[in-house]
Amino acid sequence: MRIGFVGAGRMGAPMVRRLTGAGHQVRVLGRDDEKRAAIAELGAEPVSSPREAVEGADVAIVCVFTDEQVRELCPDLLDALPEGSILVLHTTGSPRTAEALAERGAARGIAVIDAPVSGGPHDIAAGTVTAFAGGPDDAVARAREVLTAYADPVLHVGPVGSGQRVKLVNNALFAAQIGVVAEGVRLGDRLGIDEATLLTALTHGSAASRALGGIAATGSADAFIERVGEFIGKDVAVVRGTASELNSDLGRLEALLDAAIK
Repeated sequence: MRIGFVGAGRMGAPMVRRLTGAGHQVRVLGRDDEKRAAIAELGAEPVSSPREAVEGADVAIVCVFTDEQVRELCPDLLDALPEGSILVLHTTGSPRTAEALAERGAARGIAVIDAPVSGGPHDIAAGTVTAFAGGPDDAVARAREVLTAYADPVLHVGPVGSGQRVKLVNNALFAAQIGVVAEGVRLGDRLGIDEATLLTALTHGSAASRALGGIAATGSADAFIERVGEFIGKDVAVVRGTASELNSDLGRLEALLDAAIK
């Protein structure tokens, strides 16, 4: 397929490499010579504007950092995309953003799928990142050929906006688990247990989780939170903002989220 890609950064670059490796024709936005050279090394065609990246594309993929960037960028992309194409949003953000873009796209025969991912660059490089896809059945089915180049599983969780809603719950629970482990480490300290010893032991018990495993591999809860703080802090802010926007709240998760981001 012909793919237009915007956002070839920490998460996007391994997606581009997997797409080109799967035989897709990929055009990627690169805003300066250095970035365009890096894109060429991934096997894609570098271009200098977002519109140029998506013109004539079967599928356009957006993997920028914030929901605000999606809102600024995507209306123009929808104007440039051909009828019958699909816009895929990987950025974690508001369901309302995806829904508004889907409404705009429908007027031109363009489908929008919100497909935030769970996992990191290493999962994308291995083709095993999880994608939570929200959108029309036929659009998700057509996009699956593209998404499965780097995502497995691709989970169709409902209409447009559903992917973001599932991801927000996922992120809230992951951050809360980090908060739980941080509180557990403090309890262990009060009980006189060395943190590294405690973390290693807990990974073999019923308290084991992906969050605990990541913290144990890092060596301490504080070090893990410092390492992932930018991303966890962004996700927690999105969770809180979206819950408020949807007239909801996080209940007892609030205190645990505070523990995760300090």
